[in-house]
Amino acid sequence: MKDFLRLLSLIKSYKVYALLNFIFNLLTIVFSVFSLGMIIPFLKMIFGLDQLVNTPADLEFTQDGLLNYIYYQMSLIINEYGPDKLLVALSLLTAVSFFFKNFFRYMAMWSIAPLRNGIIRDLRNQIFSKITILPLSFFSEQRKGDIMSRASSDVQDIEWTILGTIELMFSHIITVVSFLVILWMTSYQLTLLMFALMPFTGLVISYIGKILRRESRITQKMMGGILSSFEEALSGLRIIKGFNAQRKISDRFESQNNDYNRMATSVMRRGDLSSPISEFFAMIVVSVIIWYGGRLVLSDSIGLTGENFIFFILLFSQMIPSIKAISTSYYRVQKGIASAERIFSLLDQDEVIIEKPDALTVESFNKSINYENVFFKYQDDYVLQDVSLEIRKGEMIALVGSSGAGKSTIADLLPRFYDVTEGSIKIDGKDIRDLKISHLRRLMGIVTQEAILFNDTVANNISFTSENRSMEEIIAAAKAANAHDFIMELPQGYDTVIGDRGSKLSGGQRQRLTIARALLINPAILILDEATSALDTESEKLVQDALQNLMVNRTSLVIAHRLSTIKSANRIIVLEKGRIVEEGTHNELIAKNGIYYRLSQMQNTNLSS
Repeated sequence: MKDFLRLLSLIKSYKVYALLNFIFNLLTIVFSVFSLGMIIPFLKMIFGLDQLVNTPADLEFTQDGLLNYIYYQMSLIINEYGPDKLLVALSLLTAVSFFFKNFFRYMAMWSIAPLRNGIIRDLRNQIFSKITILPLSFFSEQRKGDIMSRASSDVQDIEWTILGTIELMFSHIITVVSFLVILWMTSYQLTLLMFALMPFTGLVISYIGKILRRESRITQKMMGGILSSFEEALSGLRIIKGFNAQRKISDRFESQNNDYNRMATSVMRRGDLSSPISEFFAMIVVSVIIWYGGRLVLSDSIGLTGENFIFFILLFSQMIPSIKAISTSYYRVQKGIASAERIFSLLDQDEVIIEKPDALTVESFNKSINYENVFFKYQDDYVLQDVSLEIRKGEMIALVGSSGAGKSTIADLLPRFYDVTEGSIKIDGKDIRDLKISHLRRLMGIVTQEAILFNDTVANNISFTSENRSMEEIIAAAKAANAHDFIMELPQGYDTVIGDRGSKLSGGQRQRLTIARALLINPAILILDEATSALDTESEKLVQDALQNLMVNRTSLVIAHRLSTIKSANRIIVLEKGRIVEEGTHNELIAKNGIYYRLSQMQNTNLSS
């Protein structure tokens, strides 16, 4: 229930709309009760079934005092104008009452709309913000589809369940409470009987609701799996088609979808039980009340009149839709809480990479980067062990080694995508954990093996992290990255939308755009993570020339796949099983006839063969 209360706490920002909704619902009930409660006594006086009240009555705010005053005023109208005039007035009064009842009912819905949509907006903003600050390790353990499910279908569930329920409960609980007060004033004996009969209904609804909540949690996880399958299929269409695996992938998806369909059907059927169950038990209560109340009227032992008995039954029948709505809302709450649990489990994830409250600002890089006795592990086994490395300003340092040696991990620790398990990394003598994260990353430009681009224009992709840059600056960065010529050949030049992940461009073109993006921010420190390994020879030459332009007068940390691209590095660091095993220039390492030499020989052999 704490998740439901946590959701309700989001209403604080919209308390004005909540208050308006409460007031409008209260006015709706007032006019509803007035229109129902006045028709029977009015008609009885008009048709001569009740005697006229000729004794003057003062206005008193009690049930009897209010009724006596109204009866006296009606009697005056009948005596002066006749029953026909009062009948016309009653018709008009009833129409006006129902008009205001429905007007205020609409105003109640009008006032709740910004609250509902505002809370959903706030939740989506919180989820998106959380996703952008969570460490990369979180996403390596989670399926993208499940995260997308939480941000889409789970949030949508909250809109249709918990927030829709708030609207119903604001309206119908007020209605039920107000009607109960009037029913008690009409006949407390019949009201007590009603209270005695209703709890059984609540027990049945509560039991079914717990089952519904458990099944809803399962369906949301299954929806995450379905979205993951969609995401994987879209990302791997080339392989799926190339290996004729369409049938296999389709069968797997259909199996997932069928399982989800069965569970969702079960959830829907249980949810649909709420209305007929509550109405059935309510009608049992009505039947008992008719039997018991009728006996009280016939015996005339407690002064319950036939008129009050009819009014009690009429008012209780008007309360049944609200009782049904509340029971339906309870089912929806159980379903919504399952979604809320999934959303809050994401929002409550530890950020791991935490910025200290008194973090230092850093505007420039002046001397060196120092890895000091760095150990790191993702889970159980160490990926890096006792790594010590100095990178002086202006140097190009290359990292080489077999797959899994720890090259990318060393690079990822520098911008604090992860934090070291032991040891420290310092920039100009300051531990990077003591610096503001945004300032630290502002010093760096990153070009990865996979060119990360967005479904936007060429110009916007180049200036992605650089605000208020002129078109001249964007073009200059593109020229330095050997990208200007192919950009000008695109249909709209720099205004061409390049598609999802830059799908309208070749691999070399995409990579040159990422280099132009890095050039535009003019970083002091450059991290190149196998930026040319996935390219053909011609594209690699163009990209390599662009990278040379990018590395001029910058400190560069280069993860190398092809050793031929790092011969000019100031130092080459050779890694094996998370440790530095060799260090030196290209010629020095070749002369050692060690691991680097063997790697070089293997690549030369592959090239010659």
